[in-house]
Amino acid sequence: MAETCRSGILPSSWLRQYLEIAPRLNASPFAIPNIRRFLAFRLLFGVRFYYPVFAVLFLDFGLTVGQFAVLNAVWAATIVCCEIPSGALADVVGRRTLVVTAGVLMVVEIALLCFVPLGHPDWVFAAFLLNRILSGLAEALASGADEALAYDSLKAQGRAADWPQVLATLMRWNSLAFVVALALGAFVYDAVAWQRLLGVFGWKVTLDPHTTMRFPLYLTLVTAIGAGWAALGMVEPGERPAQSARLLTTVGHAWRKTLDAGRWILATPLAWIVIASGMLFDHLARLFVTLNSTYFRLIGLPEASFGLIGAGIALLGVGIARLAPALTRHSPRSNFALLATLCLVGLAGAALVLPFGLGLLPVALIHTVLLLTGYLVSHYLNAITDSAQRATVLSFKGLAFNLGYGALGILYAMLLALLRGSTPMREELVFQASLPWLLGYGIVIFLLFPAGIRFQLGKRLQDIHRFTNKADDAGVAVQAETSLDLHDESGTAEKAAPRHGRKSLRN
Repeated sequence: MAETCRSGILPSSWLRQYLEIAPRLNASPFAIPNIRRFLAFRLLFGVRFYYPVFAVLFLDFGLTVGQFAVLNAVWAATIVCCEIPSGALADVVGRRTLVVTAGVLMVVEIALLCFVPLGHPDWVFAAFLLNRILSGLAEALASGADEALAYDSLKAQGRAADWPQVLATLMRWNSLAFVVALALGAFVYDAVAWQRLLGVFGWKVTLDPHTTMRFPLYLTLVTAIGAGWAALGMVEPGERPAQSARLLTTVGHAWRKTLDAGRWILATPLAWIVIASGMLFDHLARLFVTLNSTYFRLIGLPEASFGLIGAGIALLGVGIARLAPALTRHSPRSNFALLATLCLVGLAGAALVLPFGLGLLPVALIHTVLLLTGYLVSHYLNAITDSAQRATVLSFKGLAFNLGYGALGILYAMLLALLRGSTPMREELVFQASLPWLLGYGIVIFLLFPAGIRFQLGKRLQDIHRFTNKADDAGVAVQAETSLDLHDESGTAEKAAPRHGRKSLRN
């Protein structure tokens, strides 16, 4: 071989290997069909045209506010109950199977609302109840399974380090799609707006609001069919899981997968730290985002501007998507500090009730925290999770986020009841009185959590930091295709993969 190399002629085996990998060296990750279909599925599945009129849509169908609250509680409960089992099933029967099922369920749940007859309150409530159950089940089935399928497709091509680029592109497209959905969904819902538009063309048409209120649903049905089509085009990137003809065997295997993934998370400090950190940011930022309309009214913005403001905030995601990949070059500890600072500054600004334009800055900051949290948690968690249990681990993440959000929602409702007391108060004033409490809560959790980690791990945390520093000095980093063991008896990390690009995890 030495003579061959010296003569300038490479061995034929080397040449064959180069020809095999050469097409992948500079190819875009979006050349992989599964990545394109993952982006299409996420986009079509998540962006729904009825979002800007979500609450009033239920009421215009004849439901009461109490029924609206019950239906959303059913939706949340369905997700929580199905989140972990669905992730385990994805690792057992295949991720594509669950993604396709989620796409089909979306078509069915939207079709129920498109075609349920009005004038029969019991039928309408039953249709909405089934819609909420199917919607929650579809969310649970897709959660983790689609992401695991896409990530493993990159990994199979040796391009796992391109996952941040995929996430940034998804964030950018989602932001643009939400702008379109918010603007178009609100417009097609309004019968008066339709009549004005048609009047411009000389058509004098009178439209029934009970007809136009279904138009956002019809548009969402089209995107649901598109999501199902995108899911059908996906393929398993590796060997399909062995199928069992017996249901009990499959269920038992899925249950063992769940227990194994849970034990792995608890035994792997980096895994549970990432999930817990993400939950802290997500549940607090998400609670404030769901109260955006109340906050807008508090700072004196006209209700007619809410949709336009929402579209503008959604556009913020386009800029964030360009900046987010740069955060992967910093340590998780630095990113935690950054997100905590942004969140607390946003909550402090909201508590001050700044007027008009200045009052929108806290909303932008907290929305940024929400977007970056999803991006970074996906990046870090996929990087350290083995393919065999990736969907299950991601489902644990989804469960933790939803439980945190639900628990904070209950505590917040109790706080509002205490602040309201027995004296009648305007809801905006009660909300304003609650904002300093949210800021105080954020300060407490963002200070106690790092201190608790340091107390809990002790020397093990120092060992992890020492390992990652040595890895940086040696020119290696924890990459997405690496399964990082951080739970041996001595508490030291055991292995890391060679670097193929930018550093992804440090400290």
